[in-house]
Amino acid sequence: MELEVLLALLMFATAIGALLAGYPVALTLGGVALIFALIGIAVGVFPEPLLRSLPSRIQGGSIMQNETLVAVPLFVLMGVILERSRVAEDLLHIASRLLGGVRGGLGYAVVLVGALLAASTGIVGATVITMTLIALPSMLQKNYDPKLATGTIAASGTLGQIIPPSIVLILLADAVSNAASQAASQMEGDGFVVSVGDLFAGALIPGVILVGLYLAWIAFTAFTRPSACPATSDDDGPPLTRKEVLFGLGAPLVLIIAVLGAILAGIATPTEAASIGVAGALLLAGLRLSTKDDELLQRFVLIAFPSMFAILLVRNLIDLRLGVEHLSAITIIGALITLAATVLLFVGILASMMILHRSDQLQPALKSAVHITSMVFLILIGASLFSLVFRGYGGDETVAEVLASIPGGRWGALIGAMLVMFVLGFFLDFIEIVFVVVPLVTPPLIVMGFDPVWLAILMALNLQTSFLTPPFGFALFYLRGAAPDTVKTADIWRGAVPFIGLQLLIILLVALVPGLATWLPSLVAK
Repeated sequence: MELEVLLALLMFATAIGALLAGYPVALTLGGVALIFALIGIAVGVFPEPLLRSLPSRIQGGSIMQNETLVAVPLFVLMGVILERSRVAEDLLHIASRLLGGVRGGLGYAVVLVGALLAASTGIVGATVITMTLIALPSMLQKNYDPKLATGTIAASGTLGQIIPPSIVLILLADAVSNAASQAASQMEGDGFVVSVGDLFAGALIPGVILVGLYLAWIAFTAFTRPSACPATSDDDGPPLTRKEVLFGLGAPLVLIIAVLGAILAGIATPTEAASIGVAGALLLAGLRLSTKDDELLQRFVLIAFPSMFAILLVRNLIDLRLGVEHLSAITIIGALITLAATVLLFVGILASMMILHRSDQLQPALKSAVHITSMVFLILIGASLFSLVFRGYGGDETVAEVLASIPGGRWGALIGAMLVMFVLGFFLDFIEIVFVVVPLVTPPLIVMGFDPVWLAILMALNLQTSFLTPPFGFALFYLRGAAPDTVKTADIWRGAVPFIGLQLLIILLVALVPGLATWLPSLVAK
């Protein structure tokens, strides 16, 4: 074995070992890569100019000038604001009151609310913990089987991995797009970009099918084991009013449709749609946390909602370019409407921020969003250095050779890569896997003829299954930490097993019917 290949493999093994030992991810990736780069330079097998190119890689299009990654902090802020303002609590309360009277109703409510939270927050840990604290005590009190209750909550919490808009899909889009360009250069063909919109569209049908499978399993359990998920009487308070349902359930749903619809319809880029999501989340939080003394501020917030949608409509229905050749009465009216709506939206956001500040929720939300965003980008910088050094040693060529040598041809290579990612998902968060493993295994798989969008959706589903699988699934750890001591760990593990089977089923369906992941992106592209 050549020294370069040996150092590349040793560097990868050292990084994985350090991560499993609990060292910080970003510093581990960057530190291990730097140490092995210096070793390679010392023995004359690593080109020193390659290491000097790191600053240009960070400042160039891969990180600092990458418009795709701008959506990450915005979607993170959107999710944190919705979490802090207890919108999730309202969602679950209303859904459980509406569905509690039917057998398995609380389970249906948890799945549906989990899907809505996945589409609004995209943060698995926050969703699982929130659902555990809010829903699990109520389900146990209503005599739900602890295995069914915990399994439903854990599985619903992981929907944030696949249901758009998802941070996982945003990061995957960037990694797979770079891999597709690299594969195109190897094949001496024309490269193409895998956009965030492509993955959002590709994940939508599998995500909806998965939610349907979860609901079907709860319905099957309710039919075969009625005692495991009994119907509950609506004795938790006065009947729900139409206003409570429209505001508590309808408003978040409209926000999600606006954000996702703007991307899929081509009305807004992912970054622009993320900013819409942040504005809408601020307005929802302001209304949720306002008191009777905030009547004036509430009015400003309510006026801001139609203003936000007016900006979207006018922006696309009327040409707003105000050059001399385009100047007309229509464009002037459109510009005035947009200007007025922008001012009203700005005033409404300021009013919401005042309510959040008075509720002591604004500063914690901003701090949490900054913390998560900083973690993501620091890991990205460390992963860029790791990837640079690994490729400098020819590690990418070694990975391609290993995948090509797996029995079964390209399908054997795909299964081998998925198994490696599945096992690593027990120990590493999705960010490390997306930044480190995906860039290594994806280019050779694309060269073998697999569709990049289809590959990315399979990877997202694979990681989602890994995070749900005992004994190391991250979702199970989050649930165990938030669940009461009366819930046994064995019940949590056993409760996840049926949902893992459903996850594997959807992976098999997408693998056998690629159109489930590729049809909608191709339709949107037209």
